[in-house]
Amino acid sequence: MSDSSPLPPVRLHPEAELARDALSTPLLTRAARLARWAGEDTRVDAGGGLVEEQLPAAASELGLSGDDAAACASEAWRVALDTGLVEILDEEEGTVTTGADLALLTGSPQDVLGVWLTALETVLADASVPDLDDLVDALDEGGEVDLTSLDWDPQAEQEFLDGVLGNLYLLTVSEDGPGDGTVPLPALAASMIVPSDMGEPTNDVLEQVSDAMMRLDDQFRILEPIGLVAYRPVDEALMADADEEPAAVVDETDVSRYGMVRLTPLGLYGLRSRLLEAGIAAPAVGDLADKGADALLDGTAVFPPSAAQAETEQWLARREPLAAARELLGAARGADQGAPLRRLRCQQALSLVGTVAEPALREVLDDPELGGLARVWLVERGFEDVPAPSQDMVFWLTVDTIAAQLAAEGNSEELQGLVEGLAQQHGGFFAAAWRVDHPATADVLEAMGRLHPDKKVAKEARKAAFKARSQQGG
Repeated sequence: MSDSSPLPPVRLHPEAELARDALSTPLLTRAARLARWAGEDTRVDAGGGLVEEQLPAAASELGLSGDDAAACASEAWRVALDTGLVEILDEEEGTVTTGADLALLTGSPQDVLGVWLTALETVLADASVPDLDDLVDALDEGGEVDLTSLDWDPQAEQEFLDGVLGNLYLLTVSEDGPGDGTVPLPALAASMIVPSDMGEPTNDVLEQVSDAMMRLDDQFRILEPIGLVAYRPVDEALMADADEEPAAVVDETDVSRYGMVRLTPLGLYGLRSRLLEAGIAAPAVGDLADKGADALLDGTAVFPPSAAQAETEQWLARREPLAAARELLGAARGADQGAPLRRLRCQQALSLVGTVAEPALREVLDDPELGGLARVWLVERGFEDVPAPSQDMVFWLTVDTIAAQLAAEGNSEELQGLVEGLAQQHGGFFAAAWRVDHPATADVLEAMGRLHPDKKVAKEARKAAFKARSQQGG
């Protein structure tokens, strides 16, 4: 994931709901139970882990059975220790006591989520470690792990997992992403391996993607019990030997057999917290609700449309409509490069305000920057006695609107349609448009020259842009 551009805002669930989710995750639930189970007879080894002879009792306390019971109990104990739910009382004796942070699990939602975030870091660290059997095989005679034999670079492995989770976060919060849907594991692995400019992947690249999928399959199995993801593992039949008969008839086109993953609401909260901790701007809908209209219009300028509307709705919900309209209009003024997009966001925000805002719009009818949008708002709502705009105001508003659309969407199909319509409806548009006293006039006319499919019209637009730039001294 690149941090060169701002991330789309995430829509987080309420903290109280997230805290309930955190308390119900299997791993934190087990860690809390072991913290309450531990007593005077509980003993830990030099690393703080439960001594081997006490693991069966811990597993029984958790209701675990089977081959993985001891390992699951050991993992839960490690989380309890790392989160402060239990504390080592005497390292030499190996005794423990209830940790002060155990009380946080019955505290505020922020307290609970703080404990969960600490637990998440423990699990993420575990997910980057090779399989236990591989570690045992890599032990040398002195009991040290030979990393070269493992072909394992701890930092690279952590960076890989962070990158995958970053891409999953970006996919989830993007306007055209899966939202609450799942992401196929092959697509996620490919996002880390296949270069963006590569056409058909080579066999070597496909093999790397396959290896990455298997790594991610192991990692997401580890991450699911802490509530970060919901995960459907890779179908084990895919990993069977080629000469083995499949246990049942399978659909070769079913992509879900290759693993499907999605971030949970709690996972979105956790990854956003980690991004913020790393200094990456990761906005959330609602961040601007208590800030001024200037912050709202500037902040939502880079938001996708639905996120901008959701943010604006929260902002308006905290304010009296007429006062909010006046504040929005005041913040929309300006001749800087970002002003046209601010006015577009202002216009969109005002569309959510009821007719009670009429006085605020009438107050700016004579304003050269706001008079045009005020007239549009009043006419669309059926108000009478709205003065007709001058031709200069119409042209200024047109340039301002196109400048805002360029900033918001770039050279989109919708903007191309708008440009074609303008040139068709107004035969002398370019002869008049270059005279418009707007800072973006030349840029808008140049864009119209790029976007219009008719070469003759495009040439007129470029000529008009040259005149506008000469007039502006550029």
